[in-house]
Amino acid sequence: MTTPAPISDFDHALDAVCTAHLGGPLKNCARLSGGASQESYSFTCADETFVLRRPPGGIAKTSGSNALSMTDEARALQYVHAAGVRVPEVVYICQPDDGLGPGYVMRFIAGQTIARKILRDEAFAPVRPQLAAQCGQMLARLHALDETQIAGLPHSDARGELEKYTKILRDHGHPHPVFELAIRWLGDRVPEATTTRLVHGDFRLGNLMVRPEDGVVALLDWELAHTGDPMEDLGWPCVPSWRFGQHQNPVGGFGQREEFYAAYEAAGGSVDRDAVRFWEILGTLKWGIMCTMMATAFISGTDRSVERASIGRRASETEIDLLRMLEGQD
Repeated sequence: MTTPAPISDFDHALDAVCTAHLGGPLKNCARLSGGASQESYSFTCADETFVLRRPPGGIAKTSGSNALSMTDEARALQYVHAAGVRVPEVVYICQPDDGLGPGYVMRFIAGQTIARKILRDEAFAPVRPQLAAQCGQMLARLHALDETQIAGLPHSDARGELEKYTKILRDHGHPHPVFELAIRWLGDRVPEATTTRLVHGDFRLGNLMVRPEDGVVALLDWELAHTGDPMEDLGWPCVPSWRFGQHQNPVGGFGQREEFYAAYEAAGGSVDRDAVRFWEILGTLKWGIMCTMMATAFISGTDRSVERASIGRRASETEIDLLRMLEGQD
């Protein structure tokens, strides 16, 4: 006869939240895979499935992070959901005396987020041609919202982002001529945003919940939301690394730029193609620098995880991508 595993403090704390706020005791709690910076747990309560999202171990992020606090992220989601954008519905924001750390509970949404499956599995073949248009429509609705209604949003603009990553690269201390070339190119072409809007900040496959029967059903992972140039959200999914090998389809590996832009404009948005191009190239540079930092963390022994090594080795891929983009080949 096996002995049941002891109930943890975490289980007790989550059970108390379920009983007090969600209509019943905790059942079927399990850690979900995925999520590079936060942890998620699915669980059942009163015959409904929910997801708890919180920082690793329930420990709040450091003050140096650009990410929203969990409370601000939850409140942003509540506003965006109420405005009709397809995002998870937040039903409870964790309180300090809950014993769970900062976080929030949202209703579970069924679907797939793994890019490889969305782009290659036969089940998604019928819906893939619709994804670019759906993404354009979703972003237009998002960018039409009143960003002043969301507290705690940081501001980010093109020049500030370029300066930030230039400093990160140069503080790193190792020569990267291709990155320096891209910095010079971008510095000569910094767009002046004509409007400031709510920007998701990480709009790409991996953060989109997709179902074979109806396509994009939710936009996830709002920790990098901020106010800024809405063209940033149109450029980021076109970064070559976010095409996941499907380079014939520059929008996320599933669509063409013009159908993406046309859907955005038909839904009320306005596309500045030069600005989007700037954000595509800046996004590629940013990801390349991030990969370089991960490689350094692995080589130095600061973080010897396989994830750091596997991502860090992709820095050279971004250099090739940048050269192609600067030559107008992408």
